[in-house]
Amino acid sequence: MRKKILVVLKGYPRLSETFIAQELLGLEKAGFDLTLISMRRPTDKKRHPVHDEIKARVVYLPEYLHDEPLRVLRAFFAGIRKPGFKPLLKQFWADLKRDITPNRVRRFGQALVLAHEWPDNGEWLHAHFIHTPASVTAYASIMTGIPWTCSAHAKDIWTSPDWELSEKLDRARWAVTCTRSGYEHMRDLASVPDHVHLSYHGLDLARFGPFAGAHSDRDGSQASDPVFLLSVGRAVEKKGYDVLLKALALLPADLHWRFTHIGGGDGLAKLKGLADTLGIADRITWKGALAQEEVLSHYRQADLFALACRVAADGDRDGLPNVLVEASSQRLPCLSTHISGVPELLTDGENGFVVPPEDPQALAVALERAIRDPALRHRLGDAAERRVREHFDHHSSIRQLTRLFEEQWQKEEQWRKSA
Repeated sequence: MRKKILVVLKGYPRLSETFIAQELLGLEKAGFDLTLISMRRPTDKKRHPVHDEIKARVVYLPEYLHDEPLRVLRAFFAGIRKPGFKPLLKQFWADLKRDITPNRVRRFGQALVLAHEWPDNGEWLHAHFIHTPASVTAYASIMTGIPWTCSAHAKDIWTSPDWELSEKLDRARWAVTCTRSGYEHMRDLASVPDHVHLSYHGLDLARFGPFAGAHSDRDGSQASDPVFLLSVGRAVEKKGYDVLLKALALLPADLHWRFTHIGGGDGLAKLKGLADTLGIADRITWKGALAQEEVLSHYRQADLFALACRVAADGDRDGLPNVLVEASSQRLPCLSTHISGVPELLTDGENGFVVPPEDPQALAVALERAIRDPALRHRLGDAAERRVREHFDHHSSIRQLTRLFEEQWQKEEQWRKSA
């Protein structure tokens, strides 16, 4: 018997997290009953079509405790009388001594609100991201006695301290993650490594159907018809856009190209300033955030996709960027770096271009090679699409998650009967 799942999310809906929305819709179509618990209200002005297809109710927790003090106080005083409050307070105090931040207090308050209001008689908790959403989920689990599971991704793994990851992995019934590097790191920290599973997000191939057209034979020799370079991603450090801009500035003067960036992010103004400094601003179009169908149209028009992934100063990094999978599904050849899960999709010279991170010169060499050789782009793009359609169908991930949930629920029922 399937349980009502409360899914705790950092924010919903978010344009940059289509992989989560796609998974939620897949679980709904597989027959799961979900309620979404969002720690933040949406800030994006647009929505992807997939968000409108998800039927689950969304409940918003107070993003900042001082914004809804009465709601928080009601939850606190109601919680004091419950058996789970003292164990929760003990865990929160142990965590706070190791992480004395307002963020830690905020998660405690959000968990109290969730436990007090307990939407739709939830029977299971599942966190998307093992950092702050899993903190709220773990605290709510202690308070209510409801078990929990977790999907970890990238930043949440690599910017969380080992002690916190280890303790969360020991308290969760199981956890999944989407890259082998993240999977191996989490298994090393878990007292029961078999509770950690590798599950690629994959792509909804019905939404990203085969491209019936043809990518151009532009080779950069015509000023009137420059090669169309594309990237999709937030303007944040781990995406490496400063490195990409420096690489573009290194390209030979006789090579004609135009570059379009799709995505928001706090770093856009700085990147635009860098483009001006490098003397390439007139070749760049900054589109801002776009809906999924508009992004798909750009994949089909472009000649090359580029994303210069890197490890940020705070340890943040991508897992396997979904945009690389999306672009590859449209036979658009991709150029990226051998960070995290990228080599699990792209192999240099076989189905893409892969270079070291933090190396504008290597990136420029690969860009020039790709621009001047359209036949090579076509060959690599064809191979990339085959790999996506054979190995990155999101239905495989949904089947795996379905099995993990159902097997765990059977175990829970057996424990209950034997108690």
